[in-house]
Amino acid sequence: MRSYKTLMKEGYFLLEEKRSRFIARAKPIQTESEAIDYIQSLKTACWDATHNCYAYSAGTDSLYQRYSDDGEPQGTAGLPMLDVIKKKQLQNVVVVVTRYFGGILLGAGGLVRAYSKACAGGLEDGGEIWVKPCLKLRLPIEYHLSGKIQNMLLSEEFIIADTTYTDVVTFTIYSPVERKEFLENQIREITGGVLRLEEAGMENIRIDIEGNVLEDKNKEKKE
Repeated sequence: MRSYKTLMKEGYFLLEEKRSRFIARAKPIQTESEAIDYIQSLKTACWDATHNCYAYSAGTDSLYQRYSDDGEPQGTAGLPMLDVIKKKQLQNVVVVVTRYFGGILLGAGGLVRAYSKACAGGLEDGGEIWVKPCLKLRLPIEYHLSGKIQNMLLSEEFIIADTTYTDVVTFTIYSPVERKEFLENQIREITGGVLRLEEAGMENIRIDIEGNVLEDKNKEKKE
């Protein structure tokens, strides 16, 4: 599993160009089938639109990349939208741009600009986040060492998800797999060789651009 950048939520953007309306909707997804279902739902809902063009990137390392001009001149809609997704280095996202024709032709260049701008607007409204696979670890520590441990975790940019106070201080930590050994060595150095680090599974965590861990509402629903 690798870290990747995706959307925080569903995004919406409206662009009016020479009386044509371009309505962009962007959504984070997990699988290609989710992308296809989303596209079909919008085609059904917007059945009266002139075009419902789309692009998506799904799967590990953007394994599945598809697009459609949906009747627009070839290369003027779906591919420019996919290029926007790729330039933003986003994965597991789908964008549908619905066009209602306003009676004035835009030309190939105008269509490329309109679909690209609408797509970018929808993605921007969705907000960018990082999804990182991390080990979830629990570290019980004596009170007199908790300050040093906390400072180390913060300075080394480990994520402290929770801190509980009982007879000891217990930190819940998220760590990339490749940094676990380094973390263990840091703890041993502070505690004089004592290590009580408990693994609590592997999770994909969502992090905003400021480094804050976001709640996974979908996970809560599953649980």
